[in-house]
Amino acid sequence: MIKPHGSDTLKPLFVYDPIKHRDLLHEAESLPSLMLNSAAAANAVMLGAGYFNPLTGYMNAADAMTVAEHMKTTDGLFWPVPVLNLTNNIETVKGHRRIALRDPNVEEHPILAVMDVQDVEEFSDHEIDFIAEKVFRTLDPAHAGVATFKSLGKYAVSGPIQVLSFSYFQTEFPDTFRTAVEIRNEIAERGWKKVVAFQTRNPMHLAHEELCKMGMKAVGADGVVIHMLLGRLKKGDIPAPVRDAAIRKMVELYFPPNSAMVTGYGFDMLYAGPREAVLHAVFRQNMGATHFIIGRDHAGVGDYYGAFDAQTIFDQEVPKGALQIEIFNADHTAWSKKLNKVVMMRDVPDHTKEDFVLLSGTKVREMLGQGIAPPPEFSRPEVAKILMEYYQKEVAGKA
Repeated sequence: MIKPHGSDTLKPLFVYDPIKHRDLLHEAESLPSLMLNSAAAANAVMLGAGYFNPLTGYMNAADAMTVAEHMKTTDGLFWPVPVLNLTNNIETVKGHRRIALRDPNVEEHPILAVMDVQDVEEFSDHEIDFIAEKVFRTLDPAHAGVATFKSLGKYAVSGPIQVLSFSYFQTEFPDTFRTAVEIRNEIAERGWKKVVAFQTRNPMHLAHEELCKMGMKAVGADGVVIHMLLGRLKKGDIPAPVRDAAIRKMVELYFPPNSAMVTGYGFDMLYAGPREAVLHAVFRQNMGATHFIIGRDHAGVGDYYGAFDAQTIFDQEVPKGALQIEIFNADHTAWSKKLNKVVMMRDVPDHTKEDFVLLSGTKVREMLGQGIAPPPEFSRPEVAKILMEYYQKEVAGKA
C-alpha cells in the first residue's frame, strides 16, 4: 500500500488506548481550557484521524509563514496550507504549558483534545494578510475563505496535541465518517491495490458518476473512494445528510459490487482552490489512495481561480517527489447529444456548447424546488428524487 505522507506508517493523534484516553479526559477537566473556533476544531479532528500525518499538532508562526510562502515547514516537510489554532482570547491559557481544547460545535463544549503549549504568538495584521493572500490568492473580503480566516483571531497557540474526540462527525455520520486509519484498513480488506479518490462537497450527478468510472478505467484502479466533506460549508450548500443519501443511492444502483466506497471526513471547507487541492491530495495519500481526481474549479468559489489552476499547481509549484499520490486531471464532463453518453469535453473537439446537456446549478436548484426532475442525461432519477424532496421542503419553509 502507498506510504503515508512524511512517514513510513500512519501516526494518527487520536488516543485509542482506553485507559490512557480515560486518564487524559480526567486530567483535562482540571486543566485551563481554550474554546476552539470551528476551523481549529476541524484541524484537531483531521490530526486525530491521521489525515494530517505526520504533523504532531498546531503550527507555530514561523511554520505557518513558511508554509504559506514556500509550502514547506521550517524543518523542510512539504505541506500546502498552515494548520493553525487561532484565537482572539488567550487570557485563560496565558502562562500555562498544558491546556484542554474544547469543542465549539457540540453542545456543552466537551473536551476535544489536550495540548502541550509550546508558543502563544501574536500575528500582525500584515502577517495575517500575507498568509491569506498566499493561501487564497486574494484578499477580497467577499471570498468566503478569506472572510473566515481573517475572523479567526490573531494569536496562534501552537504545540502537540492528543485528540480525544472526533467531534460531531462520528455521532452524526456514523455510517459515513471514517478516519484515514479506517479507510486504509478497508482498502486492504477489499484487496484493492490501485485506488482512485474522488472529493465532493455536492451531490453527484451523472457526470460525476461517469468521471469516477473514467478515472478508474484510465488508471486501472480496483476501486474508487468517494470521499465526502462533512464539515462546515458556505450558505446555500446542500447539507451532508442529503448528499450522503443521494450518493449512496447512486453507488447502490449504478456501481458494480466492490468497486466504490462511500466515506466522509470531518473538515471545514477552505475554498482555497489550488492550495486546497494540494491539501486534498496529501490527505488522500494518507488514507491510502494511489490516485486523486482533480477536475475543473476544484475547491474553488466564485471566479477567484482559473478553471484548471488546481491542476497546474501540481506541475508548477509542487516539488517533484513531494507526494507519491498521482493526479488524474479531468476536464468538465457532460452528456453528449451526438454520442449519447457522458464525455470529457476535451475529448470531443468537434462539439459545440449546443451538443451537450448543460444545466447551471441555479437552474437545477430551481427545477428541483418545483418538483421537476432534471433530464436523465443530467441526473439519475433516484438521485433527483432525494434532492427534490430536500429542495421542496426548503421552498415550503420559506413560503
